[in-house]
Amino acid sequence: MKTNERIEKILQHLSENMYEREHIIALTFLGALSGTNTFLLGSPGTAKSLISRKVAQAFHKPKYFEYLMNRFSTPEEVFGPVSIKALKEDKYTRKIENYLPNADFAFLDEIWKSSPAILNALLTLVNEKIFKNGDEIVNVPLKALVSASNEIPPENQGLEALYDRFILRIIVNPIEDKDNFLNLIGSKPSSSNVDIDPQLLIKEDEWKTWLDEIHEVIFSSEINNVILMIRKLISELPEDQKIYVSDRRWQRAAYLLKAAAFFNGRKEVLLSEIFLLKYCLWSKEENFSKINHIIEKSIGLMGIDSGVETSSLIEQVQKLEKEITEELYYSEDIYLTYTISGKDYFKFQFSNQDIYISIDLKGQDKDFHPIDINGNEFRRYSCNFNKSGTCTIKEPGYYSREEKKTPKVQFKKGTKKSQVNARLIEALETEVDSKLYSFKKALNAVNKCNEKYKEQYDSMFITSKELTFLLQSIKKQIESLETHIQDCERLKSLCDN
Repeated sequence: MKTNERIEKILQHLSENMYEREHIIALTFLGALSGTNTFLLGSPGTAKSLISRKVAQAFHKPKYFEYLMNRFSTPEEVFGPVSIKALKEDKYTRKIENYLPNADFAFLDEIWKSSPAILNALLTLVNEKIFKNGDEIVNVPLKALVSASNEIPPENQGLEALYDRFILRIIVNPIEDKDNFLNLIGSKPSSSNVDIDPQLLIKEDEWKTWLDEIHEVIFSSEINNVILMIRKLISELPEDQKIYVSDRRWQRAAYLLKAAAFFNGRKEVLLSEIFLLKYCLWSKEENFSKINHIIEKSIGLMGIDSGVETSSLIEQVQKLEKEITEELYYSEDIYLTYTISGKDYFKFQFSNQDIYISIDLKGQDKDFHPIDINGNEFRRYSCNFNKSGTCTIKEPGYYSREEKKTPKVQFKKGTKKSQVNARLIEALETEVDSKLYSFKKALNAVNKCNEKYKEQYDSMFITSKELTFLLQSIKKQIESLETHIQDCERLKSLCDN
């Protein structure tokens, strides 16, 4: 079985009945696989300790240590009691069996509430993977430390260095979806025991081999450019919103991206891995959204190109539509007119007489006299369009009268022309069919590209929402092509009507 298939099977077992914790499990598991420490920020009762216990069980015979910190905690409770036997021999050593210095995995709850003595010793242990036990230097087998708290460490308390060692920082919120919540309260309390096939469990030697092989995963120039853009945008934040990211954190975060690619069965980091940086670069809860926005902006600017170019085709269809409307349909209202001496006139009836008004006067603002069928002026009648399409006709005198007349529309705008050349219609229909075929062919190609990228960029360590965001440029192109196909079908119906 391939490594990525094996890891996926393990992850399925770890995530079972972990409502809205599946992604947090996946990230914490990735941390353990890559020797990366994880900090879980969340209120009590959000399954933080359960996550840690489950992840540890993915490994073969793990030595696990767990402790709830408080201000009265002593080093003995974390690093082991002082050996009385050794004291009698004038040696100050601790019995570290079953304590943190001898653990493969550890979970420290409410870590920032501990005493400075513990936190200082913890920094050396986490940073250098060694523990000074009296005169002896002990190599700590710790693969990953998971810590938790409902707060980030207070500033100016000397905790920044330790906090910086937790490369993965994950916010754990209460369950939001009502169905997940109802499933939770209707089920048995979640057990930390995970039933995993012993053949799947991760052995010590292969884990160490993986740590070396992860280094062989490469960054493409595209990925390097995205990371540089993220770094640049972070540096350009306003002074009151500055987010400090140490070089060490960047280096360890980059290793985490490589690990994600490696355990997804790839030898190169892809854009999907970039999303993991939003769990590595924030320091305060309020700047998590800023980091997320910067990462999405950087990924969005790069975009994923389907390789299908349709701009020329779209331009051709626009020209074709113009030709169809001009050749087959009236582009404006066509009025009923009469020709007198080679000129076109509107015909109205006024005072029981037929009068004629030149179409050239429509929309103007000047007084004029109409004519009769022979072209003679009716001087007693005064007319004016008053800059409109309606003509005001007046007859002054004792029996003065006034009427408003609107020219009669023979063919309304958009009406199909009659007696259009059949060969022209056939040629236009053929052209529309050709463009319709091209759009459908392009849509098929983009859909195939979308499915290919979906599979290529899919990852155990990103959410479906993040994958959708990654593919949104292709999705927009699909939607655009579907719209243009509908538009071509509309043009075809214009030819058929």
